[in-house]
Amino acid sequence: MATHKGSEGTVKSGANAIAEIRSYTITETADTLEDTTMGDASRTYLASLKTFSGSIECFWDETDTNGQLTLDVGSTVTINVYPEGSSSGDMYYTGSVIITEKSITASFDGMVEASFSFQGTGALSETTV
Repeated sequence: MATHKGSEGTVKSGANAIAEIRSYTITETADTLEDTTMGDASRTYLASLKTFSGSIECFWDETDTNGQLTLDVGSTVTINVYPEGSSSGDMYYTGSVIITEKSITASFDGMVEASFSFQGTGALSETTV
């Protein structure tokens, strides 16, 4: 069984790595449809439409023109999430997303940070480099 450190991963906007990533989340879900009928002793369901969403947290980098600055609210980009790195044979997730939220935060004793949330549009694919 293989395990991986979070530091091995990366996230790309298209073909470009997003700079200064601290963490990311990608979540895939499926709707269910109830198909219980009279006479059934328990409720039953069928799998329906799938969706995915997620977020990326970074140290803010205003010079990252091909990464962070492509993640404007309302824009559609291709996100590529590489949990184990981006070397040949590594598995990754890819899909088209709409950027739904962007926030920049800072405190007097911390770093300036950026957070981006996204909603997938279409399927999330799992493939290898």
